[in-house]
Amino acid sequence: MSKTHSAFTRAFIYTGGRLGPWALAQLPADDAYLIGADRGADFLIHNGYTPHLALGDFDSVTSDQMNLIRENAIELLTCDAIDKDWSDTELALREAIARGYTNITLLGALGTRFDHGLGNVHLLRVANELGCSLTVLDEHNEIRLCDGRLKLASNSAFPYTSLLPLTLEVTGITLEGFRYPLHQATLRLGTSLGISNVLDAPAGTITIEDGLLLVIRSRD
Repeated sequence: MSKTHSAFTRAFIYTGGRLGPWALAQLPADDAYLIGADRGADFLIHNGYTPHLALGDFDSVTSDQMNLIRENAIELLTCDAIDKDWSDTELALREAIARGYTNITLLGALGTRFDHGLGNVHLLRVANELGCSLTVLDEHNEIRLCDGRLKLASNSAFPYTSLLPLTLEVTGITLEGFRYPLHQATLRLGTSLGISNVLDAPAGTITIEDGLLLVIRSRD
């Protein structure tokens, strides 16, 4: 018998960007509420996973794929492709938060469409305003938001850490455990000072006083 959504502690949203085996490897064994947004639902089903929720306008799937989604998803929410204010990915995020999830991983949010990718990165701010911890993840990048203090454990899969302001200015930036330390530094939108740092210690800490800071861990 399937768990109800209240039985899970975190949600994983699969959306319609670049996906692959790496995206399935991120799933925990038995503690993930699975949301498929548009084509992300088809991806889950074709790889043997049952979405607890499939939602979107489904303008990126064929009629056969839509039938498969309708038959296999535990719950289906559809919306009109024109009469909506948010992208399918944002709809999925807001729905997950409305259902009580504060720990969410977003996969398939990056890909060939830079406009979609950048818009999805900006969802980190939406999630933060709604009290949610969101991670945007793809095969080469892990993107989070720091609005006060963020502790990072060393991860050999993502050896580089870059810091980019999401607000016009981020002040009071202090780094501990990094190869290139900062103390009470300021980063302004458009600067590259925070690109490609390295976490040398087993764990590091990023502290800021004001603003919103993108923390991007990546590999080549």
